[in-house]
Amino acid sequence: MEAKNLLFRTKKTFNLRGRLWTLEQPVVMGIINSTPDSFYANSRMSSTDAALHRAERMLSDGASILDIGGYSTRPGAAEVEEQEEADRVAPVIEAIVKHFPEAIVSVDTFRASVAETAVRAGAVMVNDVSGGADERMFETVSRLDVPYILMHSKGTPQTMTQLTQYTDMLSEMLTFFITRLHMIRKSGIKDVILDVGFGFAKTIEQNYFLLKNLEHFHILELPMLVGISRKSMIYKRLNITPEESLNGTTVLNTLALSKGAQLLRVHDVKEAVDSVKLYNLMASS
Repeated sequence: MEAKNLLFRTKKTFNLRGRLWTLEQPVVMGIINSTPDSFYANSRMSSTDAALHRAERMLSDGASILDIGGYSTRPGAAEVEEQEEADRVAPVIEAIVKHFPEAIVSVDTFRASVAETAVRAGAVMVNDVSGGADERMFETVSRLDVPYILMHSKGTPQTMTQLTQYTDMLSEMLTFFITRLHMIRKSGIKDVILDVGFGFAKTIEQNYFLLKNLEHFHILELPMLVGISRKSMIYKRLNITPEESLNGTTVLNTLALSKGAQLLRVHDVKEAVDSVKLYNLMASS
């Protein structure tokens, strides 16, 4: 069946701890990093006040979700203790929820204990870049009763660049998702979003192959998040820096929308929202 037809069957309604959220059109997720070493310097928030100002700007620019992270997952990133990660994200989430009670806040973590702390602080979604590497994650998310973003990856931020070997990339990733989804459903998690994990245990060439074949994963009938904002697949191929990669990000986000992406995870909300608006105009014409 064509990807366009499969999109009509994709799950669109989510329970955000008692609040109904409907994903009828593509939306934008803004990235807020409470870390000192994220690959894109302008995304690093050194204080709760700075994160709060960034959240206000992103919401004003049209972000539907704010994704708060306290552990840099760039290749080779330094290890961070669980308590330190929790201490980074919880105050930011609490402040955002207090000042912007209608905001949808996600926590970007691969640790079940941090996910629990974040949800207790006000997050209503868990974005797990490890695909459930923490054996406690699925049970924790099920008990918290929040949506879960399942991302494909292998290894850790410290080892993933050595784990890019695939015999049949699309089939292997599909098998990964099917296996994890079986575990997720068995645990009782109801709402799931997929992320193919651009840059995670994938070479630059593999990232572009994945983008070209993104519709392959619509067979799972779940919404798809795409996170390619300012990544090395852009700046290394254009011989520029992450700071110069906004235009390339916009181009690839638009291509991802044409392949059926329904959530764009970005550093630059306004430009991504504009892409969604223009894509919707084209798609509805």
